[in-house]
Amino acid sequence: MFRHRTARPAALLLGTALTTLTALAATPAGAVPAAADGAGGALPAVTPRAQTPPLHDDEAGGNADADDPAIWRDPADPGASLVIATAKEGGLRVYDLAARQVQSLPAPPADGPDDAPGRFNNVDLVHGMRLGSGPSDLAVTTDRGHDRLRVYRIARNGDGAPLTDVTDPAARPVFSSGQEEINEQRTAYGLATWTDPATGRSYALVSRRNTTRLALLELTPTAAGKVTYRTVRTLDLPSSFRLPDGTSWSPCGEPDEQPQVEGMVVDPADGTLYAGQEDVGIWRLRADLTGSPHLVEKVREYGVPGSYDEESEECVPGADPGFGGTHLSADVEGLTLLAEKDGDGVLLASSQGDSTFAGFDRERDEENEYEGGFRVTAAGRDLDGSEECDGAAVLNAPLGKRYPDGLLVVQDGHDTPQDGERGATGFKFVDLADVTRALDG
Repeated sequence: MFRHRTARPAALLLGTALTTLTALAATPAGAVPAAADGAGGALPAVTPRAQTPPLHDDEAGGNADADDPAIWRDPADPGASLVIATAKEGGLRVYDLAARQVQSLPAPPADGPDDAPGRFNNVDLVHGMRLGSGPSDLAVTTDRGHDRLRVYRIARNGDGAPLTDVTDPAARPVFSSGQEEINEQRTAYGLATWTDPATGRSYALVSRRNTTRLALLELTPTAAGKVTYRTVRTLDLPSSFRLPDGTSWSPCGEPDEQPQVEGMVVDPADGTLYAGQEDVGIWRLRADLTGSPHLVEKVREYGVPGSYDEESEECVPGADPGFGGTHLSADVEGLTLLAEKDGDGVLLASSQGDSTFAGFDRERDEENEYEGGFRVTAAGRDLDGSEECDGAAVLNAPLGKRYPDGLLVVQDGHDTPQDGERGATGFKFVDLADVTRALDG
């Protein structure tokens, strides 16, 4: 039977506990600890220009839980561009640049009374795939509930419904062999898309929940004008690590669960995949999943031992041996690439454990050095910031009068609805000019 869990992962609780204890030890009573950069200085803050209506993960709210956004630029009218975002069991939401909802698409229902319902986790875009008579832009999402990809054509047709489902109904599960295995929910989770400029073929990189596995799937059109996919190859990232003192370490988690990947992004310039293993750090590897992965940034909690307590379903941390990084606090989430026209740019990562964002140099032949960080904070009583951000998307291109310098969209794991009563999530829209000023210091 499908088991719907809403509790936070044990390893995330471990990371949050360590971060909180460290901050409180150095903070006077009653003060709020400020996020700091690697040198100990306070990070700059940016404020959002707009926010989406709150989503509620309860029956009255349609079990909608904000997770991951993507930004689609309308080439004919950039000011009419869209933000496409996942809402888990609530399906997909489409917003205009004023953060107003223009479309809501439900996740598919459960196949049977004891089966998992559809649950959309991550979303990314494919541009220019030929479907039928011409090229189409697509939104691709992982349906974690059914272990499948769902694909939607994007078209501005003036009727307020820009997305149309074009998923091949015969598409098979990504990882599972049957419904029983799907119900265990080790299913399609994180997602990044990539089009190989040498061949024109489009792909989805998909991670498997509660494991370290990544899969490369080729996306192909069918004669019926739908989109299907096939597995090209898979790769398993490490689940245990040799520490500098010679000991072996694995992140603490629930029994039989490995450190999973969710946030991913592909650099289109050279097909480099960046994959965020939530309780470990950021990996750099080839998007075709050949060659050896390279761990370019560790979370602060890397190497910290922990013991899982079954009664509380939490991890109890041990002493920190000091082998972790300095810029990310587990979980590492929401990877997105701020690309620049001259080939430079910054890899942005959500440091979920301390509600900050870190930027790393895009240079492929270097070590992706830290470029700076920032927080997204409240802009007033009715426009709060971003906490425990899951997903993020950035577009460095003019988007009409609202965002002439581009846009950053971040998930807010603790939205503050006006009624102040129900827990909520949502998305914040941030002017990219504010972000680049913060990163430039």
